[in-house]
Amino acid sequence: MLVAGVDVHQHLWPTQFVRALARRRRPPLIDRDRLVLAEGTYDVPAGIDDPAALVAALDDAELDVAVVSLQPTLGTAEVAPAERDELELTWAEGIRELCAETDGRVRAFAPGRVLDGFAGASVQARALDDLDALAPLLDELERRSQPLFVHPGAPRGPENRPDWWPAVVDYTAQMQRAYFGWLAFGRERWPALRVVFALLAGGAPFQLERLGQRGRDVRSVLDDNVFLDVATYGRRAIELCAQTFGVRRLVYGSDRPLVDPAQTLHAVRGFGESVSTLVCVHNPADLLT
Repeated sequence: MLVAGVDVHQHLWPTQFVRALARRRRPPLIDRDRLVLAEGTYDVPAGIDDPAALVAALDDAELDVAVVSLQPTLGTAEVAPAERDELELTWAEGIRELCAETDGRVRAFAPGRVLDGFAGASVQARALDDLDALAPLLDELERRSQPLFVHPGAPRGPENRPDWWPAVVDYTAQMQRAYFGWLAFGRERWPALRVVFALLAGGAPFQLERLGQRGRDVRSVLDDNVFLDVATYGRRAIELCAQTFGVRRLVYGSDRPLVDPAQTLHAVRGFGESVSTLVCVHNPADLLT
């Protein structure tokens, strides 16, 4: 069935996950209406626990499906394994129920594991630093022909950094490292695995000219199984990536509700109907099926 469009990068918290965060005494936790993470305290993102608002936003954007994930920026990978598993499985159980209630409007990547009923799995970018540890997950995803979604993890950086630092510096650096790590060590090992990198892989196309200066044929890194999610970027960045990789490697993502998606969606649709249909419809179908 041809759909009006797919957003491959959204976040949603089921009620039981919110309650689990509220019971915690160490980050990540919720204290009243504040989200407490290892690196600081923030307002709980508006609408992140509201599936009705997600579906309404899809309708407003003339999209049919959102693929949600548990954002690794919460720092769940940094806590003790038992706590991490409890949080991730609580999220997954709640999201599975929400997916069943939304008549196909919401799908999900399972956090750090393969679970029945999910579209694939998500990991933080730093997980690709140790592909041997990640191998069981990647083996199973490849066997099932399901994709891997790579998303930034919790930020690390200098003290007293400005509030824009994690999003602009840390997250993009994580994504570039993960992308080039995959090209260097991962894709030959899992040649059939489809991988989508959030945030245009942190601007990886910009670095490919530098790669060419080091004697590598840039065409050799282009891979039909590697996709880039355009979340948070505008026309100039998307155009650069399209010129480098071709439009067929780009998929629409919004990072909603953490980011206002209007700029990115407007930019994608500004390229015209043929490009918009590829980025929002056909390319996500290639990624997810």
